[in-house]
Amino acid sequence: MTSVSVKDLRLSFGQVTVLDQLNLDIQEGEFLVLLGSSGCGKSTLLNCIAGLLDITDGQIFINGRNVTWDEPKDRGIGMVFQSYALYPQMTVEKNLSFGLKVAKLPQAEIDKRVKRAAEILQIGPLLKRKPSELSGGQRQRVAIGRALVRDVDVFLFDEPLSNLDAKLRSELRVEIKRLHQSLKNTMIYVTHDQIEALTLADRIAIMKGGVIQQLADPNTIYNAPKNMFVAGFIGSPSMNFLKGEIAAAVDGKPVFVAEGVTFSLDGYRTGEPLLPGRRVVLGVRPEHVKVDEPGVAAAERHEAVVDIEEPMGADNLLWLKNAGHTMAVRTAGSRRFSPGTKVRLSFDMSLASLFDAATEERI
Repeated sequence: MTSVSVKDLRLSFGQVTVLDQLNLDIQEGEFLVLLGSSGCGKSTLLNCIAGLLDITDGQIFINGRNVTWDEPKDRGIGMVFQSYALYPQMTVEKNLSFGLKVAKLPQAEIDKRVKRAAEILQIGPLLKRKPSELSGGQRQRVAIGRALVRDVDVFLFDEPLSNLDAKLRSELRVEIKRLHQSLKNTMIYVTHDQIEALTLADRIAIMKGGVIQQLADPNTIYNAPKNMFVAGFIGSPSMNFLKGEIAAAVDGKPVFVAEGVTFSLDGYRTGEPLLPGRRVVLGVRPEHVKVDEPGVAAAERHEAVVDIEEPMGADNLLWLKNAGHTMAVRTAGSRRFSPGTKVRLSFDMSLASLFDAATEERI
């Protein structure tokens, strides 16, 4: 069953169109992440769903009900913002219950909801404290709790972890995932952090210029990006790109040819023929490149030179120079390479990506 549906949504500010003919269906209980760089329209789309922005055209449905012109309070949503937006003069308990009191709920029901939210978020011991007495992570838990007590079916998160340090972001990310698994509510989450997107989402919608570039599960987004923008945006460091063209080897099988290198395309999965002469871009993720891998045929190995090594604990990041090309390669942390060391590269073409050089779309 569809929980949130956006139909032909258009939003303009004067002569500037921010979102145009955008369509999106989010299933009941799904965790959908809107991912993109600043200015791509992800928070704008979330605010349209929340009712904080009046759309220019189109319709928005929540649980089958047209809420296009409903006030935010009437849409059956709970929203968590980047800023905690807590009342500083109120205790945690009063922050959680304030909206319920304004809605004139019975006191017994208010107490029940506050207690439930406090138990889920493990903030029971903090109920008598004021926001100034809380850490950043605790404040964000309270902000989530304030949305949670509304007992709604759809939760909207607008970059809720951006103001936290790396350790707190990691901890709160786990809490949000655990919260979703427990409640099974529909959640729409906006972020520019790809780690948050990959670890939290059932599906990711990657946006650029107000357009959804790809909507798919994290595994598909990472391993089969729809175009070069998605391929380059996901991954740290991003995918290696080599510009070249398809050619025919002596045996007639297609190969990728670039300046100084030739890679067999055996194993590359595509539904269309790889015709010689077609200009393409070969994409390979750093962890899919093998360095000095034993058992690889000599014809499938290519010599490169280590330029820079970045030890990162569990793994190392190598920057290699290969026939005029620079490539990022991820290796095990136990392997060390000195600058200037000559190595041989190889990789499994089934893990690579080919893009049309003109359209930048995946082949």
